[in-house]
Amino acid sequence: MSDLQQVIYAPATGVGRYAITIIRATGETACDILKHICRNVPEARRASLRTLRDGDDTVLDQAVVLWLPGPTSFTGEDSFELHLHGGLAVLAGVTRALAALGARPAEPGEFSRRAFLNGRIDLLEAEAVADLIAAETQGQRDLALRQLSGALGDVYRGWSAQLTRLLAQQEAMIDFPDEDIPATVEHALVAEMANLQVLLARHLEDDSRGERLRNGLIFAITGPPNAGKSTLMNALCQRDVAIVSALPGTTRDVIEARVDLGGIHVTLLDTAGLRETIDPLEAEGVRRGVERAQAADLIIHAHAPPYPRLGLTEVGAVHVATKADLGVEVPSGMVGAQALIAGGVDTLLAALRDKATALAGLREAPVLTRARHREAVVEAARHLAVACSKEEAELRGEEMRLALRALGRITGAVGVEEVLDSVFGQFCIGK
Repeated sequence: MSDLQQVIYAPATGVGRYAITIIRATGETACDILKHICRNVPEARRASLRTLRDGDDTVLDQAVVLWLPGPTSFTGEDSFELHLHGGLAVLAGVTRALAALGARPAEPGEFSRRAFLNGRIDLLEAEAVADLIAAETQGQRDLALRQLSGALGDVYRGWSAQLTRLLAQQEAMIDFPDEDIPATVEHALVAEMANLQVLLARHLEDDSRGERLRNGLIFAITGPPNAGKSTLMNALCQRDVAIVSALPGTTRDVIEARVDLGGIHVTLLDTAGLRETIDPLEAEGVRRGVERAQAADLIIHAHAPPYPRLGLTEVGAVHVATKADLGVEVPSGMVGAQALIAGGVDTLLAALRDKATALAGLREAPVLTRARHREAVVEAARHLAVACSKEEAELRGEEMRLALRALGRITGAVGVEEVLDSVFGQFCIGK
């Protein structure tokens, strides 16, 4: 029996003291194994109460059993689930019985990998499963669900189908040069290929919104010493994450905290006060703060009274007038906030949610969610651009094949083992 046929099993829930622990198993002889431990196979896709026994007829548990025959199971193979009582002894006894019957523990992502290899999901949907499991915010969840629905795969498959048709036409021109094919046919082929290349280029002009939403945004709080940055940080996080002091230069290193802004995962950075200093520790903190702020998606610049007038160079950042309860007029373009007063940062939070939504494209349908996808689309677009510039039909056809291969890597239509290992190696055990 090959490794891909062997029955694999894994807990689909956490290991510990729980009310219920679910074990899922899949593989060629899953029906025989289930028959051994249940003494009979339940009706397909109907939850049934069964007494589980090992090879010595020792009772292991009373469990709810689901029999899920292929090819319509998640993996496309015969599968079953055992809903056990959640004790560690029960889990240990059942897994020993499964191993004795020839099953083995699953590796990370092996269930989803089998689903992919059996044509139940494509590579994009497999990645969406991993993203859905890892989702921490509503925005990340919604993005994963959109990808899991198959809409993104349909886009790439549509482009691949169009390019395949064009490649077939190009090959026909190469194989039958004596058929007096009108030049207009070749011109139309190149024009359609150029239009496809434009579609791919536009697809890339998304300001990385999908990747930002999936990976989260970084907002850096900057400003001079004693401008209220740490107080602002604590207020936005609604907990004490940074030390607050009236002494300038209290924050020496970059402090990080995660928040959920309108369903988007955001990492807030509290940086050292920006100023010239001879203190080597403070100077290093300022350097690190500047470095992290330059790589941030958004700058939140804190200003203490007297507030400066903003110029055109400050466009794009969010400028916060701290200590706004002192009665000093807040200049146009600044958000007034007093972090120590309940509700004093509501206006700022609303502004930051709007910024996060715009940066992550939450109101749109971001498509490119991983660097792997972007690299493949860039490569495909590059090959199409080269193909359009070639006068020789053979060279044009080769560039078209390379573009088609690049698109195929996204959905897994091209079986590149290194890509598969990278994708499924990120999964948890049991998925």
